[in-house]
Amino acid sequence: MSELAFSSATQLLRAMAEGRVSAGELLEHYIARHDRFNPALNAIVATDFDHARDLARAADAARASGQPLGPLHGLPMTAKDNVDVVGMPCTFGSPAFREYMPTKNAGAAQALTNAGAIIFGKTNLPLFGKDLQSYNEVYGQTNNPWDVTRVPGGSSGGSAAALAAGLTGLEIGSDIGGSIRTPAGFCGVYGHKPSWNTVSLRGMLPPTPGGNPQDYPFEVDLLVAGPLARSADDLELALDIIAGPSPSAGTAYRLSFPKPRKDKLADFKVGLWLDDATCPVERSVGDALQAMADSLARAGVNVRQAQPDIDFRQSNSVYLQLLNAATSSSLPDDMYYFTRGAAPYLDKADQSPRATWIRASAMAHRDWLRLNYQRQLIRQKWGDFFQEFDVLLCPVAPVTAFCHDHSDIMTRTLSVNGKPSPYVPTLLAWAGLATLAYLPSTSVPIGLASDGLPVGMQIIGP
Repeated sequence: MSELAFSSATQLLRAMAEGRVSAGELLEHYIARHDRFNPALNAIVATDFDHARDLARAADAARASGQPLGPLHGLPMTAKDNVDVVGMPCTFGSPAFREYMPTKNAGAAQALTNAGAIIFGKTNLPLFGKDLQSYNEVYGQTNNPWDVTRVPGGSSGGSAAALAAGLTGLEIGSDIGGSIRTPAGFCGVYGHKPSWNTVSLRGMLPPTPGGNPQDYPFEVDLLVAGPLARSADDLELALDIIAGPSPSAGTAYRLSFPKPRKDKLADFKVGLWLDDATCPVERSVGDALQAMADSLARAGVNVRQAQPDIDFRQSNSVYLQLLNAATSSSLPDDMYYFTRGAAPYLDKADQSPRATWIRASAMAHRDWLRLNYQRQLIRQKWGDFFQEFDVLLCPVAPVTAFCHDHSDIMTRTLSVNGKPSPYVPTLLAWAGLATLAYLPSTSVPIGLASDGLPVGMQIIGP
């Protein structure tokens, strides 16, 4: 059964439908792998095996009696720790929520269980999802299965690591700064950031100060939920299940996705944006990206260097300001008032990560509206680009998985082509292109860099 661990969810579902493995056997296979491999990785941080076994027995009985449970009938899977799942804690990586046990499933989790999935575990993330590596005071550090001295990415780092290590069949995560795509790229799996507001965030957000985790949340600017998996087919399968309006909005409309623009790979017109002076790409990553572009060209795809008529630096600046504004509501009051007091005294020339965070967290609504206007202009230019091109290919991140670093996030650096580069802007820049414009983006594994670590490529669409 060893091949099952790295089979796609689509393949696993087919194996169960054909009677080659039962839901119970598949679950026990994952539990055995969890016991053997998870201690070194710390990807899965909470489990509910007893309830999962009950569900697996029920799934097998339903199949034997000819009663299909849905498109995910009997599939064992895990969910990111910020996703409410009854029977397991939802800590957001914060000691304040160490004992919080949801009384109802998140909207996306409920949709997956309604489709027949069996959620048996929760996967690790950074504190409140605010980092591109995955460690916290509650569960500790998650390691990359390719090299445990390196990060799996974040914030859906446990999700990607669990998939890459063959510990789960499917995953659900969230993304506001590459939090699905970067871990998928670092761990060599697939991850999809949907268009904004196509998947409900109910039950996936930490409460604002003084709030209750059970409150129905508002939609957060830029933030989305989406699947991680071991194949593109799995992403499509999962997204079709979880996409749709929140329960309250669902009384007014339904969501359906259009069919693909083209039927054959060679019919697609593909733009390439593989490097930029604003955020240079490590040479070994760029070589892997170019090799993939060359292979597409050899397959007859119309591939050429082209990008939207936008300035990378300006787009990134708008994105970072709106990102920090979007997350400011969750700041404790004392931290928020600190930013209000500090912002007027910042040197205008200071564009450091800390200064950017302070200004954006304290900005007036008038300033936000001006940034949003710039965003709308950028979105129009992306729309113009997609009148001619079907997709844009670009890096997920400019580096491969880096070594663990728990120092101050505002002063960390990464080495890019032998030169130090600021941690936060470097890791957010390429992912932010699609996030700012509310565009869907899929991270796909395209091979290994010269350091032997996975490289991911973003496919951005309209």
